[in-house]
Amino acid sequence: MALEHSILSINCLKEGMHTHEDTAEQDHIDTRLHTAEAALQDAMEWAQATLNSIGDAVITTDIEYRVTYLNRVAEQLTGWLSLDAIGKPLSQVLTLVDGHTLLAATNPAQRAIDENRTVGLAMDCVLIRKDGSQLKIEDSAAPIQGRDGCIKGAVIVFHDACQSPVQSSQLAYQAQHDSLTGLPNRVLLSERLSWAIGLAKRHQHQVALIYLDLDAFKPINDSLGHAVGDALLQSVAARLSECIRDTDTICRQGGDEFVVLLSEIATPQDAAKMAEKMLSVLATPYRIDTHELRITTSIGISLYPDHGTDARTLLNNADTAMYYAKSSGCNHYQLFRTDMNAQREQRRDIELQLHRALKEDGLFLDFQPRIDITTGYLCSAEALVRWRNPILGLVQPLAFLPVAEARGLIGPIGHWVLLETCRQLQAWRAQGVEIVPIAVNLSAIELRDKSLPARIDGILSETGLAAHFLELEVTESSLMSYENDASIATLIELSHLGIRIAIDDFGSGSASLKRLKCFPLDTLNIAPCFVNDMLDSFENTSFINALINFGQNLALRVIAKGVETQAQLDHLTLQGCDGAQGFLFSKPLSATDFRALLSPERPKWPLRHLTVEPAPATQATPIKDQPARP
Repeated sequence: MALEHSILSINCLKEGMHTHEDTAEQDHIDTRLHTAEAALQDAMEWAQATLNSIGDAVITTDIEYRVTYLNRVAEQLTGWLSLDAIGKPLSQVLTLVDGHTLLAATNPAQRAIDENRTVGLAMDCVLIRKDGSQLKIEDSAAPIQGRDGCIKGAVIVFHDACQSPVQSSQLAYQAQHDSLTGLPNRVLLSERLSWAIGLAKRHQHQVALIYLDLDAFKPINDSLGHAVGDALLQSVAARLSECIRDTDTICRQGGDEFVVLLSEIATPQDAAKMAEKMLSVLATPYRIDTHELRITTSIGISLYPDHGTDARTLLNNADTAMYYAKSSGCNHYQLFRTDMNAQREQRRDIELQLHRALKEDGLFLDFQPRIDITTGYLCSAEALVRWRNPILGLVQPLAFLPVAEARGLIGPIGHWVLLETCRQLQAWRAQGVEIVPIAVNLSAIELRDKSLPARIDGILSETGLAAHFLELEVTESSLMSYENDASIATLIELSHLGIRIAIDDFGSGSASLKRLKCFPLDTLNIAPCFVNDMLDSFENTSFINALINFGQNLALRVIAKGVETQAQLDHLTLQGCDGAQGFLFSKPLSATDFRALLSPERPKWPLRHLTVEPAPATQATPIKDQPARP
């Protein structure tokens, strides 16, 4: 009854939460609650995997003889799916009759509970399956007792009395393999990992465990459908199978996660080389029906005996390293380090705090101005999300955005940023201020959301903001990685609403003129890294010139980000770049400070000086309402 005890512990924690007002104590309780829930989830998954791995059918009931659980073999023998059977009377799911008289047999759960002991099923007992077919079964039933000794229900264990060796073999295979990919499941992996550890201990060699998670698989599955998602997982499994030796094992851990067991390696570099090979193989585009899909993968590696001497520790540490790789950026691998456990706890704490920040308005926006290089006047700005935590203080985006992306919070945060940007712009406009367009970053996950255009249209309607005052920035890598009909259709629909579309961090990916023509782009943002070193060499200068010409050839407005020196600005001006953003002009500003830039005496940034001077109102060129771009 360890699970029952865990559940009671969690309930006690939840009740205790209401008696603490202090924020620090509340956070401590949240952390304990999260840890307890995670431990309970692990225990439940482990118990379910164990029950699904055995060759016998298992059914449990409560004290009222209602079904509470079926394992996979029970589903196969009764013909009932667990989802349909749970909550129904046992007599309906496990209909038993005497094989000779065909009269109803005694309810085995009732006998076990009434007699408070293990009882065998009647001889020649026949199961009437859901489809009406008959199956001779045999085995036993026993009462389930709680920690207090009271009976809580019953468990019935049975098998096909006439089962052939071939059928037994098939059931055993099904219990140990994933039905979608045909790969070993976590039960078989656990057996093989334990065996590999035993051999490694005797022969003094190392074992490696490689934990893989597909980045942004969920948006593909949600936007293109489960059939496409399943086909993609099957393709991933096939590619992984081609990477390994016959002595190694690939397991589908669940969802979009896979684990590879390298049963014998000489050095940690062997595991690293295998991880690099997998990253390369999995990054090649997939052709699924009419879709060309590109995915990236995050990989964590743990080694025996360096990172653990038992299967569970190695698996947990590889999982920790994988999440560390994911938070460091997509398509990376990380070898486990002991300090990662502390960092994982810190990320869990950040996750809990982020949930609270979203509920309690703990996020806010800064705005960094963008300057028209020709006139020196403010032409637009970029909205940047910030987080001020009551305990941690101001948390840098690099500290919390990777956690948000890894833990599925980037979507809610992105929605909040869009809503707050539109709300703030419309609030300034209601004050009589001449506003400018504001750019908002769009994550790859949001790009794959088919509901995005409708949600943004709803935000615009709710706030009353004209669509052309909103610009959405998508990184070049996201556009190229998720270039398919669904993503293109999403951007086209957004463009038809009148929203500006920008390709961000341009130059860092693999975009070509032909591919970019598929997207409804308005603006091209040059990545700061190229602006930073553009004057260091002739090659760098030529590259930045080529980027500007590339954008001009597509009739796009070209914005250089990360401009910090006058020399950089002078060269950009000479090349005909349209706009610039960077510390040369302004750091990111609070909403109040940015509002001051929208005053009637709008400031002008002298193109030869670093200070800002106010310009006469008659010289200001505010951006007024304009019709949405067709």
